[in-house]
Amino acid sequence: MTRVYLDYNATTPLRAEARAAMEQAMDVLGNPSSVHAEGRAAKAIVETARRQLSEATGASGADIVFTSGATEAAALALKDQGYLCAGVEHDCITAWASAALHADENGFVRAEDPKNTSLQQVNSETGVIHDLPEGLALSDAVQAFGKIPYGFSWSGAERAILSAHKFGGPKGVGALVIRQGLDVAAQMRGGGQEMGRRSGTENVIGIAGMGAAAEAAARDVDAGRWDAVAELRDWLEAAISDAAEDIQIFGQGVKRLPNTSYFAVTGWKGETQVMQMDLAGFAVSAGSACSSGKVKASKTLKAMGVDEDTAASALRVSLGLETTRDEVERFARTWIEHYRRFKARAA
Repeated sequence: MTRVYLDYNATTPLRAEARAAMEQAMDVLGNPSSVHAEGRAAKAIVETARRQLSEATGASGADIVFTSGATEAAALALKDQGYLCAGVEHDCITAWASAALHADENGFVRAEDPKNTSLQQVNSETGVIHDLPEGLALSDAVQAFGKIPYGFSWSGAERAILSAHKFGGPKGVGALVIRQGLDVAAQMRGGGQEMGRRSGTENVIGIAGMGAAAEAAARDVDAGRWDAVAELRDWLEAAISDAAEDIQIFGQGVKRLPNTSYFAVTGWKGETQVMQMDLAGFAVSAGSACSSGKVKASKTLKAMGVDEDTAASALRVSLGLETTRDEVERFARTWIEHYRRFKARAA
């Protein structure tokens, strides 16, 4: 059985460009903080990646702080700040910001006080895209960059978090982008690396992969490669909607990522569907990868006002540039077969 991967919002395959950059970095001996030739060679790799990421994300003039991932970047930006957010945000945001803001039925949030608010650019479950207010304290741009046109300089945010493995880079490396003239209080203290904001020897190999992946991801967006993915997603939604009149597709009527479909048939548990699809050879999820294994209703959907039973019945399918029409058709046929069995049992 050839497996089909349809969980690109959880993580993406390592890009060839990232792999090549990482392999090259493996042969560089020095510590980037050392002043000798070997150290300078390692430092050059880090700074090349910083430039690549800056150019790819439209962050010219901003500071880029490399971290172990988006979760650490969020903590660096949010800890002890007392910011507000909504319940649709990722757990790494709600861990530090108060989820006191209201989200409407599509997950949109109105930030009355942007300078004290963290607001996602894109929701990782529904794929719904936000228009950010000017002067926003922090934006989670993890799902946005690499799938839609993105520019930090025009996003409206003062700071943004990024994660390499969401756009073809390695796992375990991310970044906090900070508008020039602003600062954050260091949480990792020690040797003063990353402009004093994040101490600890840099992950040179991972950073090299992140920079190369960002460059390639931006090229794909500029080339319009995600348009074909959107067509596959729309075909999938039409196919399963024709077979399941009681299906609910979240965010279908508003701007979404081109690759994301999040839907529910009330009473057919999302975790059950994930296991059924896994046994049939398809990798999908019940929501965010950080929380979907915890067998509970989607907190994103609940924050949007969706009832508990429906929120616990959601399934997320997220496509990638490598996804083929045949794979989507095979998934649709399999899902529809299981849907009909579910309805027969429920009758």
